[in-house]
Amino acid sequence: MPLGTFDIWDTLVLVSILIISALIGIYYRYTGGKQKTTQEYLMADQSMTTFPVSFSLMASFMSAISLMGVSNESYQFGTLFGAINISYVLSTPIAAYIFLPVFYRMRTTSVYEYLERRFGHATRLAASMAFTLQMVLYMGIALYAPALALEAVTGIPRGTAILVLGLVCTFYSTLGGLKAVLITDVFQSFLMFAAIFAVIGVSAIRAGGLGAIWDVAQERGRVQYFDFSMDLTVRHTWWSLIIGGMVTYLSLYGVNQTQVQRLLSVHNLKSAQSALWWNLPILGMLSFSTIFSGLAIFYYYRDCDPVLNGRIKSRDQLMPLFAVDTMGQYPGLCGLFVSGIFSASLSTVSSAVTSLSAVTLEDYLKPLYKAIFKRTLIDSQSTLPTKIIACIYGLLCILLAFGAGSMGGVLQASLTIFGVVGGPLLGIFTLGVCTVRTNQRGVLLGFLLGLTFSFWIGFGGPKPAPTPLPLSTTGCELRNVTEVAQAVQATMSGAEPHFFWLYRLSYLWFCVLGFLITIAIGYCASLTLTHFNIADNSQIYFDKCHKQLDYDLFAPILSRRWRRQQLAKQAHANPDEALTKLTLATGAI
Repeated sequence: MPLGTFDIWDTLVLVSILIISALIGIYYRYTGGKQKTTQEYLMADQSMTTFPVSFSLMASFMSAISLMGVSNESYQFGTLFGAINISYVLSTPIAAYIFLPVFYRMRTTSVYEYLERRFGHATRLAASMAFTLQMVLYMGIALYAPALALEAVTGIPRGTAILVLGLVCTFYSTLGGLKAVLITDVFQSFLMFAAIFAVIGVSAIRAGGLGAIWDVAQERGRVQYFDFSMDLTVRHTWWSLIIGGMVTYLSLYGVNQTQVQRLLSVHNLKSAQSALWWNLPILGMLSFSTIFSGLAIFYYYRDCDPVLNGRIKSRDQLMPLFAVDTMGQYPGLCGLFVSGIFSASLSTVSSAVTSLSAVTLEDYLKPLYKAIFKRTLIDSQSTLPTKIIACIYGLLCILLAFGAGSMGGVLQASLTIFGVVGGPLLGIFTLGVCTVRTNQRGVLLGFLLGLTFSFWIGFGGPKPAPTPLPLSTTGCELRNVTEVAQAVQATMSGAEPHFFWLYRLSYLWFCVLGFLITIAIGYCASLTLTHFNIADNSQIYFDKCHKQLDYDLFAPILSRRWRRQQLAKQAHANPDEALTKLTLATGAI
């Protein structure tokens, strides 16, 4: 594989980006409260504004995986993936007005403290451990993706790139806390867009305009709008993208520690909801521009696919290879592109490190400290351990990144991880905020079965490889094409093996099935256990008679309804007192 080389301008751009990210961490370490309390270190003293939080929400999960994975998606399979943006629009009000107000009332560092108040400590611990597993796996992929880029563009060994990225990220995340992470997310978000627009711009110059790129994409079957197939084994349809996208989005932006922690860093609920809404156009702009960048790359390689030509081995290296082939004549542009992918990974890993350190402190370290020493770990004593924990997670991320190459395409691998764990986690929180009759034992049973099933279908196998749209080698030189194309043809030919039906499901249904299993079994098991007096949900009431419900534990729309129903029942006993309570309750709501 031919490797590109950085000139002095590319190197200066890349080094500058790393230095700026590190300096932001240093700045927030020695300004303001100097990260002396966990409230500032993990929650930014709840002093952030809507603007940086909205960008950080996008950058936390739509990072290098979007830049490389989504562009490769449209290059191979067409533009249908863009329909997932509909699920973002449908899910945002649910996250903003159903889940977020519940967490905002509690104002806790860990969202899993809600589960302890709603169900019990065992549920909190189970959900927290599942989240930790989810984020640790994801960090490895997020760090691995830009290492591929550097290997293809500069020839720097993958291991070296992983080490440099991981150490820089660990440095500023550990030093500057959440404030540094949020501000670097904004800076790095602009670099992500710059990298995408650089790809589109260079291709448009060569094509003579954006219209030529679109025309070729239409001619070669890349422009796809609709697929309403009811077959669950079809990789992408409107149903899988919208339904699966909604569950995945809500598991990330509705109940995920990483995102909720950012939303709780603003000063009031209205600002937090605004940040979610502003995140929507930012997320959509990145999604559609990245999809179009895949078409721009396809235009350039429309007659000579680099994988079939033998130039690269993995399609995850497609976008970096394009940068090598087209950006060298523009001083510093290739460096800007790689900096964008660098920044995308840095924002994701730093967000994961911050959220994992918060969960470890609140859900593991503090309860353990209290059990051993019989007293609460005070805030001034917990800041240093939290920074050490953040550093450890950063180093662990580096180790896991070395094994991420075995997980397949970066886009599908990341969505599989979030689908497998995110669906059951969303199920637990949904049962918590939307139902009164569920209890800890029933919910735990549903969660464990949903998680087990999701892991089985998500990582079990063998699974059929997705079939891309036609690719051409008619414009390639003959030196490698025949040999490589014959090898690819041999792999695809022959008798098609039989795959178990569940293994043939689209990966977007994994999260949906995990969510539904958790909901169904959790609710039914709760009713059954309550019927036989094996479990109860007494912790959601203020009194022993189970009449005074703790309305703060539930979604506002349901809390208002149940409050009115309760006051209506009391009206028969004391009409004047009930009317007064109803007036006060309405004003409070």
